[in-house]
Amino acid sequence: MSLLRIRSVRLPRSIVSFPPVRSISHLRPWTRPTGTRHPQLTRVAFARIRHYSQPPKPPSVDSDNKPTIRENIYTIPNLLTLSRIAACPVLGWSIVKGDFHLATGLLVYAGITDLLDGFLARRYNMQSVLGTILDPAADKTLMTTLVVTLAWKGLLPMPLAVIILGRDVLLSLSAFYIRYTSLPPPKTFQRYWDFSIPSAEVHPTLISKVNTALQLVLMGTTTMSPVIPVELGVALQGLQWLVATTTIWSGLSYIYSKDAVKIVTSSRKPKP
Repeated sequence: MSLLRIRSVRLPRSIVSFPPVRSISHLRPWTRPTGTRHPQLTRVAFARIRHYSQPPKPPSVDSDNKPTIRENIYTIPNLLTLSRIAACPVLGWSIVKGDFHLATGLLVYAGITDLLDGFLARRYNMQSVLGTILDPAADKTLMTTLVVTLAWKGLLPMPLAVIILGRDVLLSLSAFYIRYTSLPPPKTFQRYWDFSIPSAEVHPTLISKVNTALQLVLMGTTTMSPVIPVELGVALQGLQWLVATTTIWSGLSYIYSKDAVKIVTSSRKPKP
């Protein structure tokens, strides 16, 4: 019996235009549909109807051709962080010149902006991958400025300055390497420095946060010590030993922690 007519029922030509099925061993067991008006349709006809009525599968997309993710980096928290970085040269100059009153005021400004940019980013959903890089970078720039200038003035032991700066240099080199390896292709010089293209997020470890706080306390106290009419020699010496220990510990935590660096996948949706 031809498939074109079954009890005066004309099937769509798209069904019968395909080459005949040579084998039906791969077809599912046929069951008569409930309430069908044409129970005489053969198993092959139903199989063809079932096969060609399915929606086509979406074409596979090559991972190299996926669209590049971009995000808004011009936010108030990022601008506050950049202002904190811009204040570091003035802070260093004031310490070298012995103007510790100006240096203390800039330290207070740095502390306020550090708290404010984090609050604004969380409260108004202004978080960005660049922010996760700029915020620790601003802390390290501030810390480096304080360490170098205070050691230059003889207010900070040189071995402690070497430990702090050595850890920061190693972490900075690691950040450049992670940026290159996690950057979506193509890896060009222009795209490498385009921070609107996120590639990896840096999450400070717990001991790193504690170490940063202790370092800021030490540097702030050392900076304000010339203008405070209180002898702080013994207290500063104990704090220096504590900071040296937490600095080494925090550096090792970035190596052995699995959550310190998170690669941003291409499936992540950019924030509006």
